[in-house]
Amino acid sequence: MKNPYYPIETLVEDIITETPTIKTFCLAPSRPIKFKAGQFMQLTVPGYGEAPFTPSSSPSIAEKMEITILRTGKITDALHALKPGAEVGLRGPFGKGYPMDAMEGKEVLVVGGGVGLAPLRSLIYALLENPKKYKRVSIKYGARVPEELCFRRLYHGWEKAAPNVDFRVTIDVPAPNWTEHVGLVTTLLDGLDLDLENSLSVSCGPEIMLKFVTLKLLEVGYKPPQIYLSMNRKMSCGMGKCGRCNVGHYYLCVDGPDMCYDKIKHVPNVFG
Repeated sequence: MKNPYYPIETLVEDIITETPTIKTFCLAPSRPIKFKAGQFMQLTVPGYGEAPFTPSSSPSIAEKMEITILRTGKITDALHALKPGAEVGLRGPFGKGYPMDAMEGKEVLVVGGGVGLAPLRSLIYALLENPKKYKRVSIKYGARVPEELCFRRLYHGWEKAAPNVDFRVTIDVPAPNWTEHVGLVTTLLDGLDLDLENSLSVSCGPEIMLKFVTLKLLEVGYKPPQIYLSMNRKMSCGMGKCGRCNVGHYYLCVDGPDMCYDKIKHVPNVFG
């Protein structure tokens, strides 16, 4: 039996700069790692520690993995200082992942903010592998300014992936030479032309964004069981042992990190 606390030796093959503060790490683990879209890994930096991150690559590829990381503190500072050829460790995967089976035959609304598009990228890959399984895939994404938009090189491909796929992007405030939508990502949810009775939504981003996206979705007609939130916070052990990531009586590392809002809507301070 494999020791779940022992990291898998992993080589950093390449590092892609996405924005001034976000990098994608292209990893080659010493053995294949199968994961589901939305599950997370514990990434170890020798001499610094480990932290939880959700893969941003396709879950159908087990031999390689990409993880997209915002520079925010000690571990992420150490990661951003790495060069190709460095060695790190991976533990996992942990969590349940997105409810892919429940999405089949439905209109799937994907809402991301900032680096929150990273976990959703894995979901988008999974959805676009066979878009005919879904009635529609609608992707809405926003960041504060154009320079903070992640994966800009992929937008055109997502938009043209299939006739039932659409993609819209926005920035919070006007910027020179910006010709797309301007406004918070919630403004992309006004006047949705989705079949709301036959839809599921998945959101990932800062907790304040999740709060207002949830309120907007309820306002436009979504019901709590149709809303899933990626709540990647305070996860440590990955196995529900340390008790740090609880939301009510749920542990995000075991029961999530992608939680149905209907299960947690009555939890005080659910959005932190």
